[in-house]
Order: sequence, then structure tokens, then C-alpha cells
Amino acid sequence: MEPTTPKLARRLWRAIEPIHAIAYFDPGPTDALKALGLRGFWMSYFAGRFAPLGAVGPGPATAMAFGFAPRRVARALPDAWHLVPPPAVVAERLASAGRALKQRLPATSAADLHELVDLLSVAASACRCDGRPLAAGWLEVDPGDDLLEILWTRTTVLREHRGDGHVLAAVNLGLGGLDASLTHVATGAVPRDVMQTTRAWTDEEWDEGVSRLQERGLLDGESRLTETGSEIRGQLEETTDQLATEPVERLGEVGVERAIELAAPLSRWLVDSGVVPSLNPIGVPRA
Repeated sequence: MEPTTPKLARRLWRAIEPIHAIAYFDPGPTDALKALGLRGFWMSYFAGRFAPLGAVGPGPATAMAFGFAPRRVARALPDAWHLVPPPAVVAERLASAGRALKQRLPATSAADLHELVDLLSVAASACRCDGRPLAAGWLEVDPGDDLLEILWTRTTVLREHRGDGHVLAAVNLGLGGLDASLTHVATGAVPRDVMQTTRAWTDEEWDEGVSRLQERGLLDGESRLTETGSEIRGQLEETTDQLATEPVERLGEVGVERAIELAAPLSRWLVDSGVVPSLNPIGVPRA
């Protein structure tokens, strides 16, 4: 592996993440699933994300989502599947994400969109999904012929491939879902209130997590990363990048740079126009 490959993997993620994230932050995709019968944002979120895996229950979904309090997931699943079956959720997720991109993206030439989709399709086809259930599920989804639905699906495969790898890396370092979130907040990339509120951890659970990491020497008395904590967080990010290199290696440096060149302006537009908020629990920097 070339030393630049993990860095390219991170840059590609930064360039495409807001395109995927439109499914969460634009109201259209959530409203579309609610119109089918799902109840509220979080039921739509979890059903929309896990539907390719079938009628998954709260235990497996919590394990895969990783950073969420179990109660948040259990309020959505399995009830969602009694209201709308997984195949219908997948179909509407694709259609509504495509509509949101059509409405929100800046004017872009058809040639550039086709080229970007072709590049990301090649990248997604290189994703090995051993131990990566979310990536495997979305890789099996056929987005049909709509260009923007294909674009959204390819970015989703790539980001879930990276996300599954992030979970593997965190567990290998002895970090649970809350632990990883606490170290993320401690970097300053995401405010506590944003992370804690969206992930539904109580103050007691949050403070217990902080105490646990302080006992391990990862956080100091003010919940900031210690030197050891910074090293662990750095290892987590580096390993996440390393585990996301297969698509980059398949595309090659020239292909990745071209994909970034095409995708980054779209993602910047989504952030700068306020569709994807700059302060969000994903914590992805502006492309």
C-alpha cells in the first residue's frame, strides 16, 4: 500500500459524505418514509438505513449503528417493519434520496454526473464486505437506471464500508460505541450536546463513560484527550482510513483525484447552502 492511499481514502470520504447524508438532513426522505407509515425521524432513520438487511431487530441494529444508546434503536425497531416492510422502505429511500439530490444539488453537467457515477461504481465494486454488514447490504441493492439514485447508492456503499471498518477499528482498540463518541467529542469536532442528544445517552450514562475513559487514562479531568487518548484516537482514525483503501486502490490515484474533483463541489454546496449542517454528529469536515 502506498503511504498516500489512506489519505486519499479520507479525502474521498470527505468529498462524498454529504451526498449520502442528504437522506438524513433534507426533510424530503424522512417525510417520504413517514408518508408510507413510519413514525417520526428516528424510526425513518433506522428503517431507512437497515432495510437492505431485512427485518433486523434492535440488538443487531444497535451493534451495527454502534454509537447509539440501545433505547433509541429499540423505539424504532422492530416496530418499523410491522408498519412498512423492508423492500418498500428501500425503494422509497432510493426514490426520495434521488428526488432530494435533484432538488438540492447545483447545476451540474450530465457528463460530469455520469463520470462521477461511473467512478464511484468502480470504487464500490471493490469493497470487500467481510465483517461489514451494512456495506454488504447496500452493495446488493439495485438502484435501477436513475442517475441520482445510483449516485446516492454508490456513496452509501462507500460510506457504510468505511463506517463498518470504523467499528472494527474501534472495537480492536477496546472502545465501545459510547467510548468512541466520547473521544470524538473530545477532539472538538462535534459538540457534546449534538452528539449526546442525537445518540440519546442520558447524563448519567455519559458521565459514567467519561469516568471509564478517565480511569483508562484517555481523558483528563476536564474530559479532554490526554496524550494517551490522543494516540488512541489517532490510531482509530488511521486504521479507519487503512481499512477503507480497497476502493481507492481499485480506482488508482488519478481516478480518485478525479472523483474528488467532481464530488467535492457538490458536497460543499450541500453544506454551504445549509442542507447538511456544518455541526452534525457525523463530524465530517467541509470538503
